[in-house]
Amino acid sequence: MPKLQISNKTLKLTNVLIANLNPEDVQDMAFLEKMDNYIKAKGCQPVGPMVQYTGVVETGNGEVGLNLRILRQASGYINKTEAPYTMEAELRVPNCLYVRFVGPQSMMNVAYQKLAVYAYEEGIEVTRNSYTVYVNHLENEDIVADIFMEKAYG
Repeated sequence: MPKLQISNKTLKLTNVLIANLNPEDVQDMAFLEKMDNYIKAKGCQPVGPMVQYTGVVETGNGEVGLNLRILRQASGYINKTEAPYTMEAELRVPNCLYVRFVGPQSMMNVAYQKLAVYAYEEGIEVTRNSYTVYVNHLENEDIVADIFMEKAYG
């Protein structure tokens, strides 16, 4: 079993197509295919792996909700996007806690928990925002994912 090594890294993505999701849409992998087709229809190609952003937002009544987004890099900048998409020329998230996870997707929460415990033990204040880069699916059904957790300060 590989050891989860935590380090500091900056997440940098270019030509990023962003789609906001409802929690019910997360399991719908057809959504990713739609994004890829949208990128191609705009004359570009999808580049690199899918990135999932998860943020926690307060809804106003003291309740907490999830802000979920799928991010997909494209081979070029798309000038005109339509809902539900937006485009960013560059997305840069400096000074994140970072860990690479290799294992069954059902156990990926262990990596998030390790980041939270590490931050607590080291006195590092983190936001409730994380980026998961789905690097690869291995032959034995394991996945490789890079997880970036935003620090509350730069």
